[in-house]
Amino acid sequence: MSDEAGQDAIAVEASAVRLLAAREHSRHELRHKLLQRFGDDAPVDDVLDDLEQRCLLSDERFAGAYVAQRVRKGYGPLRIRAELEQRGIAADLSARYLDDGEHDWSEVLAATAAHKFGDTVVTDRRVLASRGRFLEQRGYPVGMIRRYLDSVRGF
Repeated sequence: MSDEAGQDAIAVEASAVRLLAAREHSRHELRHKLLQRFGDDAPVDDVLDDLEQRCLLSDERFAGAYVAQRVRKGYGPLRIRAELEQRGIAADLSARYLDDGEHDWSEVLAATAAHKFGDTVVTDRRVLASRGRFLEQRGYPVGMIRRYLDSVRGF
């Protein structure tokens, strides 16, 4: 490795470690950020391989932390799955964190709705439709939303 290539690797690694210190990143996200900063000629993939070997970069750790954070914010499984896919997380890894039964999505939906709307019974169809749209945008399955709406419908 030439001196210049070695210096590039050191700069790329320093930047990657700084980003990882702030929060977990998927390999895809981190690669994208580093390529934007250092360009295609930089030894980004070699640095990322090294970080993975040293357990400083882990898609599995990222997926677990990301799912937990999004659930705390009231997002549903459909939206979280799509966001993980955008961040380069494999479908089987997403499924492990979303479909393993750790989260009762009906309870997460109910808590999200209670936080946003309170526990009032809805007597207006427009208000009911508005709640349904909100929950759909949050990424909950339609059947689950219907069950919730049926439970708060007052007409």
